[in-house]
Amino acid sequence: MKVRALGYVGVESPEAKQWEEFGPEVLGLQIVDGDQPGSIYLRMDDRHHRIAIHPGNKDRLAYLGWELAGDDDLAEAVDKLGRAGYEITEGTEDECEERAVRRFVTVLDPGGARHEFFYGQLSLPGQFQPGRPLTGFVTGEQGLGHVVCVVPDLGAATRFYKMLGFKKSDEIYAFIDAHFFHCNPRHHTLALTEIPRVRGLHHIMIQLNSLDDVGLAYDIVQARGIPITMTLGRHPNDRMVSFYVRSPSGFEIEYGWGALEVGEDWTVTQYDAVSVWGHKMVGTSPPGALEEVL
Repeated sequence: MKVRALGYVGVESPEAKQWEEFGPEVLGLQIVDGDQPGSIYLRMDDRHHRIAIHPGNKDRLAYLGWELAGDDDLAEAVDKLGRAGYEITEGTEDECEERAVRRFVTVLDPGGARHEFFYGQLSLPGQFQPGRPLTGFVTGEQGLGHVVCVVPDLGAATRFYKMLGFKKSDEIYAFIDAHFFHCNPRHHTLALTEIPRVRGLHHIMIQLNSLDDVGLAYDIVQARGIPITMTLGRHPNDRMVSFYVRSPSGFEIEYGWGALEVGEDWTVTQYDAVSVWGHKMVGTSPPGALEEVL
């Protein structure tokens, strides 16, 4: 089983409407039409959309969409997940249309998060128009970016993702312990950490083509008084220069440039800090997209 990339992310939020400004004016994403009233669909490349914000009573991760190569790979995924004991649900015709994909199936991971395995996402070459002037985002075979998730059991989550074909990139042991995984040339498409009695989405990283795009966004965020949760800095493992901003839905957006890419000969390393320079924590309020584990 081989996941190719993170194709899309869906969240629920009572503040979905605020993304009408935050998505294009701050992040530079494009708002596109979708099938669900009140939902905000955001495009960052030729794909119909990469991020969907659905109205909900609380901020929570709704689903992660993992891209497969085609129908044969999807059949293999269904077989492997079924033999591992996971209950598999086929996406309905309406759901596939809303996601703008040919077909998908759904499973819940050991921590209860919903995963959608899909192929055939609608592509619209030349249709992406950034919400504000910028050079564009790093996507293609690397997918939309990466997600960092808080899981109730790091060991169980790691076994689940290894079954999907993810390989470990490295580990950080600092004020928070995190394991990083890749499934394509992006240094990590996924990072996992464990916090007692908490689970959910910590942040989504989107990567820009230009360092100036990141710097301009940093100025915009400060001028608008939007909470920055970590200042501009460089990570030691993927070498990303980035900052973290609190989204209207509580979880954070890492906005970055210049990450390393991995190859088949990649060697796992461990680090004892989250930054080479910068990335100073700002404030203490927890991200709103995390849920208490019952």
